Amino acid sequence: MPNIKIFSGSSHPDLGQKIADRLGLELGKVVTKKFSNQETCVEIGESVRGEDVYIVQSGCGEINDNLMELLIMINACKIASASRVTAVIPCFPYARQDKKDKVGSRAPISAKLVANMLSVSGADHIITMDLHASQIQGFFDIPVDNLYAEPAVLKWIKENINEWKNCTIVSPDAGGAKRVTSIADRLNVDFALIHKERKKANEVDRMVLVGDVKDRVAILVDDMADTCGTICHAADKLLSAGATKVYAILTHGIFSGPAITRINNACFEAVVVTNTIPQEEKMKHCSKIQVIDISMILAEAIRRTHNGESVSYLFSHVPL
Repeated sequence: MPNIKIFSGSSHPDLGQKIADRLGLELGKVVTKKFSNQETCVEIGESVRGEDVYIVQSGCGEINDNLMELLIMINACKIASASRVTAVIPCFPYARQDKKDKVGSRAPISAKLVANMLSVSGADHIITMDLHASQIQGFFDIPVDNLYAEPAVLKWIKENINEWKNCTIVSPDAGGAKRVTSIADRLNVDFALIHKERKKANEVDRMVLVGDVKDRVAILVDDMADTCGTICHAADKLLSAGATKVYAILTHGIFSGPAITRINNACFEAVVVTNTIPQEEKMKHCSKIQVIDISMILAEAIRRTHNGESVSYLFSHVPL
């Protein structure tokens, strides 16, 4: 593939390497370091003049440092005369701060601010996966490809859950109903949802199950899990409603704070996440976590974008 360069930030070098391997390319040379006052410094170690540049950086770990590093890398490539710079952001940072709620009306819309920062730094195109709300694409004036983990999730369900024809796909909140109905339709099974009432962020007050899971395998599906309070509560609710087994499938496993302890104490058969965020450390402390590799979806999106082909094939197929 001529005229293409792939660089990886420091948030998820393993994913960057997998994407490069899949495309049969070497990762570009880049040195990221911090000065003693913690300022980030990035040096691109090879010529990018006239090249189609892709920078892989996920919104995880030290989120603010990694976001700043991405912005600096984009800008470094842009002012080194790259012809096009695409930011590949598997997990979009600040995606949950996407609107003002009725209550805290002085809240910021930080996802829009991040979109502006990416545009101003010089990004020409964004590739991301399972945005918390699809409307975030509208915060940008540049093209955004929001890829879906859904085809990979369907494949995992069919290969790893023997009784998948007798399952119910469950959304742990009303916001994920669309995602869940789409998966349920593709599998030709029923869906249910759990209505939750929050008193404040990261704390759930009470839950109501809408739908039937009695004597069935329940598969909780959501776009992300952070402290895992919601999905662990939801799992208890499903078991008490008569579910035989409970699985959780999440695109972005953030797993901060008490998440790992909660999963270990919960009644899940497995908690399945994709590798948009590195999971190696968490898997050492929790045997229930399993990982679906989505590097081939991102790699194929990069290949198609570079060659000017359609990306919509990836919305319903896993590349072989």
